Amino acid sequence: MSAICVYCASGPVDDAYIDLAAQTGRELAQAGYTVVSGGGNVSMMGALVRGARAAGGYTIGIIPEHLMVKEVADTDSDELIVTDTMRERKKLMDEMSDGFITLPGGIGTLEELFETWTGAFLGVHDKPIALVNHDGFYDPLLTWLRDAAARGFVAQSALDTLEVVPDVGSALALFGPA
Repeated sequence: MSAICVYCASGPVDDAYIDLAAQTGRELAQAGYTVVSGGGNVSMMGALVRGARAAGGYTIGIIPEHLMVKEVADTDSDELIVTDTMRERKKLMDEMSDGFITLPGGIGTLEELFETWTGAFLGVHDKPIALVNHDGFYDPLLTWLRDAAARGFVAQSALDTLEVVPDVGSALALFGPA
């Protein structure tokens, strides 16, 4: 495994989450992983890639043309791939990654998580997916998912394919050596 895609916020958030993203980038780089991101240079996404590069890591950013200004494209990325659409962005992120980490984020982050997770559940890929439940951020979502499973809307086997971890170090332990 050599490349990990990280999903996280691209909008304004508290400094504690910015620090988490920077730490994630550093830890991935120190473990020898390439960091694949959404190609933005703001908020958690920017902190992630700056943290990786500060630790000597290699970064690949994938951004659709229409977000080049809004997400402030990471022109310092080792590779910056500009796509025509969001669907192309996500397809490349999936193809170029050997595993996925989801940090706290909003609806875009959740959409990426759910699409990747659904792909694993349906057998489209067998790449590990770690959900970092930093400071209980995802507790309400996990409660909802368990309730949906109890009501028969989500298969327990689907829940079993998502690795919920408390921190980045635990996520890295799932992936093995780079």
